[in-house]
Amino acid sequence: MSTVTEQQDCYFARPPEMLVLEGYRRWMAGFDTGSVAPWELTHSLYAELLGPEEGRHALAELAHFVRTLRRCAACPLKSYPFNAHHVCRDECLTLGLIASLQHGNAEAAQTCLGAMACPLLACEIAQAARSFAETLARLDHKLLPIPRDAIDDILNRASRKTVH
Repeated sequence: MSTVTEQQDCYFARPPEMLVLEGYRRWMAGFDTGSVAPWELTHSLYAELLGPEEGRHALAELAHFVRTLRRCAACPLKSYPFNAHHVCRDECLTLGLIASLQHGNAEAAQTCLGAMACPLLACEIAQAARSFAETLARLDHKLLPIPRDAIDDILNRASRKTVH
C-alpha cells in the first residue's frame, strides 16, 4: 500500500503536472529573484519533456499565462521553491484551473479563477490559461482531473501566508 507522500510524488512526477507546477514555480522564481536562471531551467524542462520546438511554443504560453496572472492576481501569488514536495494554495489553484479547462469543467475553473483574480480581470487570466491548457492538451499532456470538491477543500483549508 502506498503512502500519501508516494501518491503525491507520483502525481507530480507525471509530465503534464510537472510542466504546470514546475513551470509555474520556476517562472515565478524568475520574476521574484530578477534572475534568468529559473527561466533557463524552465526552458530546459520544457525542451526535455516536449522537444525543442514544441517546448518553445508551450513555454511561450506558460510565460504569457504567468505574466498575466501576476499582473491581474487579486493578491500577490505564492509558490514553493521548485522541486519542493509540497504545494501551496496558489499552486493548487493553478493546477486546478489548467486541469479544469482541459477537462471542460467550467464550474471548477470558475472557482479557481474566482479565488485567484478580481472579477474585472478574470477574463484575461481565463484566456491566457485556456491557451496554455489547450497547448498542453494538443501536445498530449493532459492533467488528471481535479474535482471541484477538492478545490473547495483546498480553499477552505489553505492560508494566504507567504511560503517563499
